[in-house]
Amino acid sequence: MTTIPVPVVSLDDAPPNRRRGGDLRTVLSPKSVGSTSGFLGVALIDPGDRVAEHYHPYSEEFLYVVQGSVTVDLDDVPHQVGTDQGLMVPIGMRHRVRNTGDVPARIVFHLGPLAPRPELGHVDTETLTEEAR
Repeated sequence: MTTIPVPVVSLDDAPPNRRRGGDLRTVLSPKSVGSTSGFLGVALIDPGDRVAEHYHPYSEEFLYVVQGSVTVDLDDVPHQVGTDQGLMVPIGMRHRVRNTGDVPARIVFHLGPLAPRPELGHVDTETLTEEAR
């Protein structure tokens, strides 16, 4: 039997990405753990904040709300998602996540399969202004 090291990655080990709004942290990925089929992260979104609209041309995205409540706009149709609820965003569907609640939202997200190259995995369709951040 071959022993393969399995890394344990903490949220604090993942650098914050705030370019699209919220605080997005990719925790388990090809870079951090050598995954080959997808990646997992956590989105931390304060009340009134949002993650700007975008889509993934190669991946489904799974969202699971651990804390708080959010509105997920799928092709401009709002879906309310609360604590202990999740939804799947189909490949190619435009989506944004807005914290419409009164407490910070904590969302676990998973995308798969991976795009052929990381830069092809995400297409922005909305840009946040400094006032919206």
